[in-house]
Amino acid sequence: MNTSTLPSSALYRIGAVSKTTGIPVSTLRIWETRYGAFSPVKTEGKQRLFAEQDVSKALLLKQLSQNGHGISTIANLDLGELRRMSNLAHNTPQSLAAQGQPVSLAVVSLSMANRIESKKFVAGLKQNQIKVTDVLMDLATAANAELAQQPQVLLVKVNTLQTAVHSDIKALVDKHKFAQTIVIYNFAPESVVQAMRFSGLIVRREPISDIELAELLQSVLFVDPTRAQEFGTTGSVIAARKYSDTTLSRVAGISTNVLCECPRHVAELIAQLASFEEYSQECLNRNAEDAHLHAYLRSISGSARSLFENALEKIAAHEGIDLRESAT
Repeated sequence: MNTSTLPSSALYRIGAVSKTTGIPVSTLRIWETRYGAFSPVKTEGKQRLFAEQDVSKALLLKQLSQNGHGISTIANLDLGELRRMSNLAHNTPQSLAAQGQPVSLAVVSLSMANRIESKKFVAGLKQNQIKVTDVLMDLATAANAELAQQPQVLLVKVNTLQTAVHSDIKALVDKHKFAQTIVIYNFAPESVVQAMRFSGLIVRREPISDIELAELLQSVLFVDPTRAQEFGTTGSVIAARKYSDTTLSRVAGISTNVLCECPRHVAELIAQLASFEEYSQECLNRNAEDAHLHAYLRSISGSARSLFENALEKIAAHEGIDLRESAT
């Protein structure tokens, strides 16, 4: 698990850390003074100021201590080791049997990683689990990082989206081949947001609650990954869209020897499913009350779209159809 050791600019008073993590102030002080778990900055007035890394560590220490680990044996471990221990706990046979294979996740933004490790977020994931494999401080750090394994999903939190940020995220996706990428932002020109969505990224503006974020992640999961694998897909995450409307339109107009005009029918089905997938995503963004329903609908349509894309590839290989965008 790769975690940057660069200091965060955000500092929190011990009361804020207690509120965020649900750990009593008295416990945090014991973990600091008796076990050396944290090294907070102290102001001239003796006020403790904790960094983002301390909040992450407190969350993991709480989780692991609740699972039976003695605080004295884990207090001095670094974030990477603590997170590896946490992931091992999630991957016990009993856990996998009860909730299915966890989804592996790389997170760009320590504050976002802290949110994901909260109980509220985990509760919002319903039956699915996540396994945070990598936490990167920012896109610059992520660009040069060697990831611990091949995460299925990339989750990025940035304050501002610009064309350069889009390019950095796209380069990261191209390098590591994430199945899906979710970008959370505060401010952005609409043109950049639309360009990112067109390139297959899921983009959502703050504010977004932990429950809504969990539903958003839920929407990229296969409803039935075992069944999906029978038809040639891998993993438990719906792949991003492969073919543009222009390519699908071109394929639909090609005359072939396949009975029932399969290329046309399959290309049209993919286009329709992609449209409904996008529609469900927009509903998910707008209507928090029905978020779970729209996450489910997006998951269903995205799963079907991905399966039909695999079918189109088999037809194209049989008929000698070029599916590359450059052939359009």
